[in-house]
Amino acid sequence: MNERRPRVAVTMGDPRGIGPEIVAKVLADPPEPAEYTVIGPEVLMGDLEGVRKIAVGPRGVAASGSGSSLAGIDAELAGRYAVAAVETAVELALAGEVDAVVTAPAEKRALHLAGCRYPGHTEWLAALAGGAEVAMMLASERLRVVLATTHLPLRQALDCLTAEQVVRVGRIARDALRAWWGISNPRLAVCAVNPHAGEGGLFGDEDQRLLVPAARELGAAGPLPADTVFVRAIRGEFDAVIAPYHDVGMTAIKVASFGKAVNVTLGLPFIRTAPDHGTAFDIAGRGIADPGSMREAVLLAARLARVSAAAAVNR
Repeated sequence: MNERRPRVAVTMGDPRGIGPEIVAKVLADPPEPAEYTVIGPEVLMGDLEGVRKIAVGPRGVAASGSGSSLAGIDAELAGRYAVAAVETAVELALAGEVDAVVTAPAEKRALHLAGCRYPGHTEWLAALAGGAEVAMMLASERLRVVLATTHLPLRQALDCLTAEQVVRVGRIARDALRAWWGISNPRLAVCAVNPHAGEGGLFGDEDQRLLVPAARELGAAGPLPADTVFVRAIRGEFDAVIAPYHDVGMTAIKVASFGKAVNVTLGLPFIRTAPDHGTAFDIAGRGIADPGSMREAVLLAARLARVSAAAAVNR
């Protein structure tokens, strides 16, 4: 019996940024056999071949598109195009028409102007999926990092960090590692907040007060100091590290795998990946954007969809 190819929807992101360029570069030579659907403004899809195309207008309806480009559009209109593409992709995923969604970069300011007032794609996708419990992972072949808190000022992130939040994120990560990566017994580690994991309270009590009970409840290692835990994970000791705040986790993954890391939203009823960079307005339209992270995002989405489908058949 022939295995069904994964079905992957790819949005083009903010039309003013590098999203359309890197999507076109990747789908011109896809990294993995799959059925690809690209979603965005029709005027930006003209050269794409061998993929299903869904044109969207600013309100999320199919659009014939007038004119030959979107040059000079303002941030609000760009945001409305990006919103329409993501909403359409999620509708396809929830209807079972695609197995995974890959989102190209969109500017948060443009999304806010378009009425999408979420801190980022992670929270937005959770709402579109009916309030799913989600977590943000950055993944590469070398390292997987899951964020306990995401886009918050550091002072606020530490105020929001609780044992319950770490446990919640850890459980979501463990479930995803089993269902999407096929790891039957995931090994988790918790990254400490303070230097030397607090040195017994000398450098802060958050590790002993919050992270020790969280790690114990998860059956995870830690809390382990940030200056060693990621190295140990890269060497294969752990399948994922839970980072207490945004920059400690993001710095580790980007130093380890810059240009090759992928943003994965865990906990959704479908797979969602994205490149680990932004819109890069400064180089948009020049044909020089590096599609490496987008290629990795498309590759991982297709592979996770294949593993997830096989796991579902075996359950």
